[in-house]
Amino acid sequence: MPHAADSPHPSDSPDASAPDAVLTAVEARLISTFGEPDGRAAITFLGTDRIEVLRFPQAEGLYRYATLGMSASPMNDPTALVADPIAGPRVELVVTVRGGQDGLLRPLATLAAAPQVEGLVVAPGASLDLGEPLWEGAPFTSFLVAEPGGLVEDLELPEPAEAVRFLPLLPMTPNEAAHKRVHGAAELQERWLRHGTDLRDQQRRSVPLGDA
Repeated sequence: MPHAADSPHPSDSPDASAPDAVLTAVEARLISTFGEPDGRAAITFLGTDRIEVLRFPQAEGLYRYATLGMSASPMNDPTALVADPIAGPRVELVVTVRGGQDGLLRPLATLAAAPQVEGLVVAPGASLDLGEPLWEGAPFTSFLVAEPGGLVEDLELPEPAEAVRFLPLLPMTPNEAAHKRVHGAAELQERWLRHGTDLRDQQRRSVPLGDA
């Protein structure tokens, strides 16, 4: 199995018109990056294909939760008259928490199904708001979609298909989400960095928002 840092040869790239082949390659990329998962959950919503969420134990008590199924088809502009079965962005979602939090399984699957259900195109800088705690007792109700490439390298597909990108999701408190709507994603991320915020902490407090 190739390491995540290896660039696949074009002839080895999965057929973008074959969802099962794409998802097999996506799972292989996740395993080559994070190791073998120690758990997975499969959730199917009415009118959608099955979405899986894989749990990967990491060093220092961290857990990565990654969706599998979202990238089977490209995300299309909801205003398009005909959905392109090949071209368009393809993504999977990744969340990192300290200590593990299986309450994330259904929220992650719900968000991964949103392109099929709502025609949503998930992209870096966007907010994904569930309107309720991300898990029971969580201080967060939404995610900020971060830039890909830092955790898992893009999975290239033959043209005209776009590469599968693995988007980190960063939990936001309601106050942080409101601040992001006004000031933008970059400012909130810079504020997190400036204050040394541990975004993997399940019960962290909102970053200070009143200072310049």
